[in-house]
Amino acid sequence: MPEQFAISAAPDEIFERYRQVNLIDGVRVPAKAALDVINPATGLVIGQAAASGRAETGAAVASAKAAQESWAQLPARERGKRVTAAACAVLEKAEVIAQVLACETGKAIRTECRGEVAVAADIVEFYGNLGSELKGQTVPYNPRMLTLTTREPLGVVAAIVPWNVPLVLFALKVGPALVAGNTVVVKSSEEAPFATFLMAELMMQHLPAGVLNVINGTGKDCGAALTGHPDIAKITFTGSEAVGEEINKVAAGRIIPVSLELGGKSPMIVCADADLDKAVTGAIAGMRFTRQGQSCTAASRIYVHDSLISAFLERLGAQLDQLVIGDPLDEKTDIGAIINARQAARINAYVAQAEATEGATVARYGTLPADAGLSPDLFAQPTIVTGLPDDHPCVMEEIFGPVAVVSGWSDYDAVIALANSTHYGLAASVWTRSLSMALDSTARLNAGYVQVNQNLTIQPNVSYGGFGRSGQGKEASLEAMVEHFTRSKTIVMNFD
Repeated sequence: MPEQFAISAAPDEIFERYRQVNLIDGVRVPAKAALDVINPATGLVIGQAAASGRAETGAAVASAKAAQESWAQLPARERGKRVTAAACAVLEKAEVIAQVLACETGKAIRTECRGEVAVAADIVEFYGNLGSELKGQTVPYNPRMLTLTTREPLGVVAAIVPWNVPLVLFALKVGPALVAGNTVVVKSSEEAPFATFLMAELMMQHLPAGVLNVINGTGKDCGAALTGHPDIAKITFTGSEAVGEEINKVAAGRIIPVSLELGGKSPMIVCADADLDKAVTGAIAGMRFTRQGQSCTAASRIYVHDSLISAFLERLGAQLDQLVIGDPLDEKTDIGAIINARQAARINAYVAQAEATEGATVARYGTLPADAGLSPDLFAQPTIVTGLPDDHPCVMEEIFGPVAVVSGWSDYDAVIALANSTHYGLAASVWTRSLSMALDSTARLNAGYVQVNQNLTIQPNVSYGGFGRSGQGKEASLEAMVEHFTRSKTIVMNFD
């Protein structure tokens, strides 16, 4: 196992620790080039991460391949115990991980980052306890023969994580892959790599060298080299629809399994009998406003029954006005910064389209921070748009920012059709006191993760994954580990 290390509660120490290095074979390995990592809230460079290319990627895959056979030969429960211990190591350093995460993502430490670290560790622990569930079956083929199936690991898994919730998505990929007997090469997000590196190195203290490796670099130079490597047996990716489509082609060309969690444009339907206060609170949570709306499951299309929409908008606006936008490390802050200037420009362009649309109303809530040390262009107010046509880009396309479109409805069949009108199918929610309405609507909504009277984020032991162009495969469950990180072998024995 890699040598244990001590860290203080200073994020600067972490940024320096991972300056221009990858984690390969249990140690920090210098890379030939570097990428600046910027704190979105201040616009300042906080460190240099590795800019890996084909050589560094190949070394990480080679390390994982060399470690895989011996790791797979460990009993599954033993692998699980080590992964569980790794989760405990993460929790012991939860505060400094959260601080690093806040600095590199711009997310508020109180409302987002501490919770993300806790959930990520919980997911890893959840999978660590599932080692005993990697079971095969006996098959009643012939009473004079023993016929059974077994579950085997796939080999080396390539796991690519995004910047919006990097630790949770790291955990959803690494946890099941490791317990199932695979080894993993993670490509961190070049926008926010350091918390991922820290979580991984803490976990590595309880794992054999080479079982878990983390590299950093751009998608073009590092991601493509990883997914195209001939020794990769499985790809799991969370990110944009366009990149996911290209990765799917790469996997298809090599005939290897791939899991994809891509975009979303999630509908939220508020029925006439809904608890209005609960629905308003659910809209704020569901739109992930405290994450700056940077979420695939954001409830960005809100359909409110005509009898409630005026009161809904009034209460929603009042609550959004109370949210504090500011320094992510300030305990008073609810909403932090947009990840980078490119994403901020994208959000602004969509809002400008809405403002230019006849009959539309754009309302912004909250107060932008005026602190001299903060980057003024990377903070965005929660924005509610009404009066848009159903085919408007703000209604149909993923904005990935704090912008929600609210529309009224009166015809139930029509609102279900509108909810299903995009090519996405990730998440949806329905708000009603009626069991029959809940049963009917959840059956008809074209989404892989449908909730009634709540808008929870990803939870361990709750299967999560989308339909359509939102991706393929499931995460966060036993099903995800067994179906997506193992292969089934059939064995027939005849001693006659």
